[in-house]
Amino acid sequence: MKLATYDAGQGARIAIVKDDGLIDIGRAVPEAPATMIGLIAAWDHLAPALKRAAAEAKADHRIADVRLLPPVPRPGKIMAIGLNYADHIAESGQKTPEHQLWFSKMPSSANGARDPIQIPAATNFVDYEAELVAIIGKGGRNIAKDGAAAAIFGYCCGNDVTARDWQWRTPQWVLGKSFDTHAPMGPWIVTADEVGDPHALGIRCLVNGETRQNSNTGHLVFNVFDQVAHLSLAMTLEPGDAIFTGTPGGVGMAMKPAAPLKAGDVVRVEIDKLGAIEARMVAAP
Repeated sequence: MKLATYDAGQGARIAIVKDDGLIDIGRAVPEAPATMIGLIAAWDHLAPALKRAAAEAKADHRIADVRLLPPVPRPGKIMAIGLNYADHIAESGQKTPEHQLWFSKMPSSANGARDPIQIPAATNFVDYEAELVAIIGKGGRNIAKDGAAAAIFGYCCGNDVTARDWQWRTPQWVLGKSFDTHAPMGPWIVTADEVGDPHALGIRCLVNGETRQNSNTGHLVFNVFDQVAHLSLAMTLEPGDAIFTGTPGGVGMAMKPAAPLKAGDVVRVEIDKLGAIEARMVAAP
């Protein structure tokens, strides 16, 4: 099943994606929570009714007519792993990490699938990073690797937008990764049962139609289940938490000459089975 958060002019609503339309869950399944985090937390109880709605209900809106918000508009946590594809490690001039290299992106950086991405005046190098994003479902603490799949609700596309000068200014990457609008996600969550193996998905990033990144999630150094198990040793993973799982080679920083994004550029992230997110770069107001 595909699940979206959208705004048709009356605030955030959650919906089932059906072909090119949206079935409003508040109408089709009135007992459902009004937020995506609430829906994920209540999934086991509500899944039968949601599946019936997906099969029987008619769409309330065309996707083209609404604003797609981040599937989880304000995740409790956005965690992201660095240096997790061999080709990206090589182009960065780094060694393969012995341990998983984690940083956070602030929840306020979440951005919709088609919303503009800001280029702040405070940075001189904004870059793209196409990433598979895992959305936590049941979550938990001290999750075994063989139980990690059951802790994941679904997946979506993400762009770990990065202010490179801020990223490398200090050993801590959080500020360079957390500017407003710099965590686009979407266009919706595809539930884990529909995705199947998350380590067999083509992943691409295009800038103005030019393919810059083209890889497969099978090339992750630490796979998705390793990541979830490792994070859960340190923190309780909760419904709706977003895990950015790493980016492949081809980022603008590594091009010769280096190629920062500029206002007017259009950045598109595509992942097999998940769809695509696309945004125009704009100067921050």
